[in-house]
Amino acid sequence: RFVPEFKNGSDLFDHIARRSVAQTKDFKPQGISNIVWAYTTVNKSHAVLFEAMGDQVVAFEHLEDFYPQALSNEVLAYATAGTPHPELFEKVADHIVESKRLDRFDPQHLSNIVWAYATANVPHPKLFEKVANHIVASDSLARFNSQAISNTVWAYATAQVSHAKLFQKL
Repeated sequence: RFVPEFKNGSDLFDHIARRSVAQTKDFKPQGISNIVWAYTTVNKSHAVLFEAMGDQVVAFEHLEDFYPQALSNEVLAYATAGTPHPELFEKVADHIVESKRLDRFDPQHLSNIVWAYATANVPHPKLFEKVANHIVASDSLARFNSQAISNTVWAYATAQVSHAKLFQKL
């Protein structure tokens, strides 16, 4: 949580962002997730970097190379930073909706994803329905900790998405 500053008024994260934007196409999925999460963690805003990294994710033909945690951290970083990127959110949501393997997602990932969409005020009813149906149909609720449960409930309430079976199960 420390951002070293230079005598010219810039800081280390400004330099990293400039170099990273120039090399966006060289970033692997995990690297993209890590860099936007790092900027969010130190509360460092850099719109050009976030736009470039988001555009890179959108440019991927598919998102199968992203681990569930990387997808979760990606949208969580944008939501936490308050940085909009509608195409990124649409691409990630569509990928999850089309996924036949939500069992790869830990409860924390699912909780963070719906929390990110609610926080960013990005409506995607099919995403919320898919996640809710997965939770209801699986035994994954036993692996949810209290924070994941409360974040999930908060996300559905904030997004004004009703899912009676999900709330009953929770």
